[in-house]
Amino acid sequence: RRTPRCDNMNCKEHHLPELELATGQVREALQCILHTILFIRSPGDVVPQDVECEGFGITYTRIACDKTVLASLPTVMETDVDKKVDDSIESFLRTLSQIGPELMSGCLTLSFFERRASKQLFGLVSHEERVVWEQWILRVVVNNTPRPITDDSAAVIERQRIQDTAEVMLRSVLVKIFEIAGGDIDHVPPVMYEFEINSTKRVDDRENVYSRVANMPSLINLST
Repeated sequence: RRTPRCDNMNCKEHHLPELELATGQVREALQCILHTILFIRSPGDVVPQDVECEGFGITYTRIACDKTVLASLPTVMETDVDKKVDDSIESFLRTLSQIGPELMSGCLTLSFFERRASKQLFGLVSHEERVVWEQWILRVVVNNTPRPITDDSAAVIERQRIQDTAEVMLRSVLVKIFEIAGGDIDHVPPVMYEFEINSTKRVDDRENVYSRVANMPSLINLST
């Protein structure tokens, strides 16, 4: 499905720092990012659930995934949030494009929208339109280079370097999310709204420039 456009005057676009991950890190890192944003932007009351990443020293908060809890949440959250997130990640992995030896890239866009009835022909005909009011855009580079698997000191150091680099970049994305969440929220509608996650093979030049020149913040401890 095509990514909805953020083309109304009140729509906000948030471009997150570019993320480079090893193949085995992609799913957990994207789950961490998407669930964090969905928790921050959840409409109405939700039940929080802390999740400790297995592959990173990070704990993030998400909407509780217990089915009995979900059944009591607002309509927009009654759907299987886990399934939508996991399906979007699998779709993202299928749309990756080659950008170099052992390197692939793709873009994830998380859109929040509300449904509005629109009248035409002097009010005689109406239809429902989806109005996007916020988008979170993330470019991800996936590195398929095989990790060294031996136990010699050089291999251990290289594995640790790969792990540390990915974790710093993931923390950078989370810091940016928290900065945005603490900013202006006048564009967030007071009514129930929905979300969808789309994947594209590439981002436009403006997004590439933005993500590459963004300053990476200092490493801070996000774990509990």
